[in-house]
Amino acid sequence: MVEKILARASGRESVSPGDVVVADVDRLVMHDLSAYLTSKVYDNRIGGELPHPERVVTVFDHHFSPPTEHQADVLNANREWTKRRGTRLFDCGSGNIHNVLMQHGLALPGQIVVGSDSHTPVHGTVGALAVALGNDSHAGTVMPFGKAWFRVPELVQIVLTGDLQPGVTPRDIALWLVKELGEGSVIYKALEFTGEFITRLDFWDRWLFPVLCVDLGAKCGYVEPDEVTRAFVETLPGGRSAEIINGDGDPVEDVRRFDVSGVGPQVAAPPTVGNVLDVADLVGTPVQWTELGGHSGGRLKDFVLAAEVLRGRRIHPDVRLNLVPGSREVFRQALELGLVAELHEAGGTWFPPSTGSNQMVNMGAMSAGEAMISTHARNFPGRNGSTKSSMYLAAAQTVAASALVGAIADPRDHSAEEA
Repeated sequence: MVEKILARASGRESVSPGDVVVADVDRLVMHDLSAYLTSKVYDNRIGGELPHPERVVTVFDHHFSPPTEHQADVLNANREWTKRRGTRLFDCGSGNIHNVLMQHGLALPGQIVVGSDSHTPVHGTVGALAVALGNDSHAGTVMPFGKAWFRVPELVQIVLTGDLQPGVTPRDIALWLVKELGEGSVIYKALEFTGEFITRLDFWDRWLFPVLCVDLGAKCGYVEPDEVTRAFVETLPGGRSAEIINGDGDPVEDVRRFDVSGVGPQVAAPPTVGNVLDVADLVGTPVQWTELGGHSGGRLKDFVLAAEVLRGRRIHPDVRLNLVPGSREVFRQALELGLVAELHEAGGTWFPPSTGSNQMVNMGAMSAGEAMISTHARNFPGRNGSTKSSMYLAAAQTVAASALVGAIADPRDHSAEEA
């Protein structure tokens, strides 16, 4: 699939792994921090009119409520630049960068999507070739020419089979897979996530796998478009006219197979995403913060799963529960389902649709000795405040159970049936 997309976008009949091609880019997406840097480089070193302003999208999801004058100045500079250049802007409260792009039909099958955020490969879920590039690449090639260069990656096929145990979610499997494959183990590869386990998942559960690519070292990741993809794409603006591209089904040299049947709830412990343990190994570890949000959280399903644990209950008095929808659409759906009121009554605090406490830009900073468990995608020391604080990553049910107890908890011990 990746080879076909790159061949078409570079005007070639075909390409092979190792080839270097210059390809047309369909979409450039930046958040408020990267847009500020990229726009300055473009104005100061490149200049001129943008040939394809309609391809450039900026989403304010980090400084979604600027707490300082400097951060407010950054947003105003971005607003001025997008108006002057004629590019598209999603202002504060729209959601996190990748949810916004997806739900507005701005990343579609067969397209090449580039972004400065390292989790840009998540758009491979819809059958796009999506990669993260540096800010200077955007300013030097994508903006002035609508193009970028790529080395065609080799393919690694990740085949997942088996059935989930009760109380286990696809997010648990995604965390477990990072441990099994190993961080940095597939440098510059294209990862195809496939197998009966993947094909049975809905779109937003499939989303949890390509988002892992950067931590594994991969260039991109994707799920081959199928009927699930087509049904989802038809709900998007412009989706009905999208051209879906599939691979030929030829044999793949590097195939890695995993059976998920024996996997229980997982937690990624500090200091990296790959330090994944069974929840039982960490039960009882005190936490002061819990959060549903981030690029791998903040989905409607995350709030549904959390409500199943917290329904009719109240979180521990020493814990804060942050609730951060991935987009305005997710918040609207949560409101319609009664989840907003339900999780509020459980003691949670709702924040604007955004990337949440990611890098503590607006919220979620921790002091030395504090700990958070969240659905976020990263847990490096200092990412959310003090380098002596701790971030744990888990599925929504585990986060909710931990909020209930005041310590990391096994969600199977705190299901609704146990209430």
